[in-house]
Amino acid sequence: MAQAFETDGGFGTLARLGLIVLSTDESLENEARLVLGDRAVSMMHTRIPAEEDVTPDALRMMENRLPEAARLLPQGQDAIGYGCTSASTVIGPERVAELVRGHHPGAQVSNPISAVIAALRALEVGRIAYVSPYVPSVTAPMRVYLETQGITTVIEDSFAEGDDRTVAHIAEKSSKIMVLDAIAKAKVEAVFVSCTNLRTFGIIDEVERETGLPVVSSNQALLWHMLRLAGVDARGWGPGRLFSL
Repeated sequence: MAQAFETDGGFGTLARLGLIVLSTDESLENEARLVLGDRAVSMMHTRIPAEEDVTPDALRMMENRLPEAARLLPQGQDAIGYGCTSASTVIGPERVAELVRGHHPGAQVSNPISAVIAALRALEVGRIAYVSPYVPSVTAPMRVYLETQGITTVIEDSFAEGDDRTVAHIAEKSSKIMVLDAIAKAKVEAVFVSCTNLRTFGIIDEVERETGLPVVSSNQALLWHMLRLAGVDARGWGPGRLFSL
């Protein structure tokens, strides 16, 4: 005999979030856990095939793969994030949102480049040091796009690494050295550390204390922006001055 049962809201009584993660990414999900912890926020992940060699052409290939990746997320998400800074720029934030909403029409949609712009505006800064792991052909479109949004890259530093598998294993201390070196070379108002696969959560607070400048990373901004779009007050949840706003 079938037993009677009741239903409730399930996980995520505060918010339901969806995350489209690159198949090569080893960092975004782990840094997301550091923000969400045991809070009443559901985070559903899906993967999108991504090329290991990061080039503009390889990034564009994900445009056709986005709808299927989004389809695999459960319905009812408050906000969905596409976790690739460079591909969001190449494909275009509006196009990313359109493709995701094809399967989730009611969801708010974010991506790292839009989230970073929102973060820098919230911090009221516009002259940045731009730090990334990637080669110039990948970083150039992002700097150009930021400029169209009123954000000036005063100086750029990079590891010039094209293999996303390697990027996931770059030590945070190496990133910190590069960030501090960039700040020392030019007068800036903030630092943007680009790439969802580059670990940063262990150095953001350290650099902010040592320099007095806000540090915004792709993962930090994306998670902050998704929570904000979902209507969640996430002050104190993550690293950096951004999560104190």
